[in-house]
Amino acid sequence: MCRIFECLGVPVYDADSRAKSLMHTDGMLISQIKKEFGNLSYNTDGTLNRKHIAEAAFGNPEKLKALDALVHPRVAANYEQWAGEQTHPYVIKEAALLFEAGSYKSLNKIIVVSAPEHLRIKRVVARDPGRSGQMVKDIIRNQMPDAEKSSKADFVVTNDESQLVIPQVLRLHEIFLALK
Repeated sequence: MCRIFECLGVPVYDADSRAKSLMHTDGMLISQIKKEFGNLSYNTDGTLNRKHIAEAAFGNPEKLKALDALVHPRVAANYEQWAGEQTHPYVIKEAALLFEAGSYKSLNKIIVVSAPEHLRIKRVVARDPGRSGQMVKDIIRNQMPDAEKSSKADFVVTNDESQLVIPQVLRLHEIFLALK
């Protein structure tokens, strides 16, 4: 969906990609992660040891909360800086944990993309071959259920392979441009 907005010239902030980037480049965040999860959190080449972090955090709710408490504030600050630099009438913030991180509170409108769990798993595994279906299920279990997200949203885009996504996005684009 966000690629469609990008094709329309709308700036899109990908919070998940930015979080991964910040975990590699933000010295303060790197220090905090090492302190919380140990030096094994980073490989000898300085890259994040995603396997170590996933094993430590996703199997332990307290460690996951600790990781989120480190990463989410840094992403929020990065988003605010980025959004302030944009000149388009509106921007899109793409975030898997929009509600869980509380970042929805600073946004004007919320769009939820809804898809059946089996399709979500299939898409993530295809996009990220390093993740198994079980790993994706574990991640989904740590997220707010789709039905709850949809009930909190201003708009829901259905991406279940039975409805076209482009017309849904074009309609939202028209609505958002009219708000300015």
